[in-house]
Amino acid sequence: MDKLFPLIGDPLPQLKVKTTHGPMTLPDDMKGKWFVLFSHPADFTPVCTTEFVAFQKRIDEFRALNCELIGLSLDQIFSHIKWVEWIKEKTGVAIEFPIIADFGDIAKQLGMIHPGKGGNTVRAVFIIDPDGIVRIIFYYPQELGRNIDEIIRAVKGMQVSDLNSVAIPAGWPNNELIKDRVIIPPAQSVKDAQERLKQYEGFDWWFCHKSL
Repeated sequence: MDKLFPLIGDPLPQLKVKTTHGPMTLPDDMKGKWFVLFSHPADFTPVCTTEFVAFQKRIDEFRALNCELIGLSLDQIFSHIKWVEWIKEKTGVAIEFPIIADFGDIAKQLGMIHPGKGGNTVRAVFIIDPDGIVRIIFYYPQELGRNIDEIIRAVKGMQVSDLNSVAIPAGWPNNELIKDRVIIPPAQSVKDAQERLKQYEGFDWWFCHKSL
C-alpha cells in the first residue's frame, strides 16, 4: 500500500512554500538545523493562539538546540500576518518564526488533514533533523492543545540519542526508574550479553543504563 505521508525515517519531501518570512524551500533552507514543522487548525482561534504564544515563549530553548520552528495552516498569508499582529497587540508576544500559507496541497502531502476531524489541519508535529529526515511525528486533535515542553524534550532526547548511541527512557530526564540516566543498546551476541553487567549498571543484561 502506498504511503499517504512521510513516515519516521523518511526524508521530508521537497516543499516550496510561501511564508510570513517570504518564500522557502524545505528542508533545504533548514539544512544543518533541526526544525519543528507544525500545523494548526486555523488563525484567530483560541487554542491555536495559546500554542503560538507557548512556542514563542520557548523559542530560545529551541534555538539553543539548533532547532527552528515553522507553522502552517490552511489560511492565506494576509490572515497569518494579521493574526501575528493581533497576538502582539493583545498579548505582548511577538511571533518570530515563519508561518506557511497553504491551500491544502502541502497539508495533504504531509497527512495533516484527517477527514474524520473536518477539513482543517489537525495539530500535526514533524521533527526534522539536520539532514532533512523525519525523526518524530505527533498528531493531536483540534480540541487538545499541545504540550510544547514535550516537543522540546523530544528534540533534546533525539539529539542525545544520536550523539551517544543510546536510547532514552520514559519521562527523561526524570524517569521513575533510572532518573536522568540513558539506556545502553541491546546486546548483539551471547558473549556481549554475558559481559553487560560487568561493564554497566542495570537490572539485567538486557536493561543496562549509564550516566552521560
